[in-house]
Amino acid sequence: MRRLGALLALPVLAAVAGCSDKPLFGQAEETEVPKELGDVRAPASVQDSGLGTPREQRVATLGLLNKRNNLTQDIQLKPGESRRVGDVIVRLATCERTAPWETPPETGAFVQVIIAQRKSPGANPTWHKVFSGWLFKNSPSLNAVEHPIYDVWVKDCAMSFPGEETPAAAASANNAPKPSGSPAASPSPSPSATPSPSEAPARPAPSAPTEDGGA
Repeated sequence: MRRLGALLALPVLAAVAGCSDKPLFGQAEETEVPKELGDVRAPASVQDSGLGTPREQRVATLGLLNKRNNLTQDIQLKPGESRRVGDVIVRLATCERTAPWETPPETGAFVQVIIAQRKSPGANPTWHKVFSGWLFKNSPSLNAVEHPIYDVWVKDCAMSFPGEETPAAAASANNAPKPSGSPAASPSPSPSATPSPSEAPARPAPSAPTEDGGA
């Protein structure tokens, strides 16, 4: 009887596996990026201003959503890197953010999203690029990844500009506690200040008379 129940449950498990890309029985998702899809470069239209952190040292944080199971995860990439999560590959060409003296503030990333398509379960995937362009954190409506299953958006671009940390460093130095053993600086007296009676010089006492009556 138990064997019959197990046989009847197999089609149900197969149907669930086909409707959800969340692996069953703890199987790991595919993470290997095909060699022909691994390298990505910033387009020629993207010009580096030469200010702030060099492009190759910046780190972008992107959000990835799987709409089938409502799972979200953060992906951190440097320019030129790619990351595969199951049947989706996210590639970063570059990321930017406005300088502190520019308004309004904005953070953007040039992203490519590539999705795997299979003619049948278990077949080798065919990769199709579904998005290539800029994504903006504060203006997501300007450009968006339009896909029925996956969504990608930019969350941060870690970079700094010259002098951006100087005010904070100076403020922390001024607010640093003084050592307990260091003497406190006393204010210098004003030149026009008059001495108090206790500070006035004492007059010499008169000498006592001698026996012969001399002074």
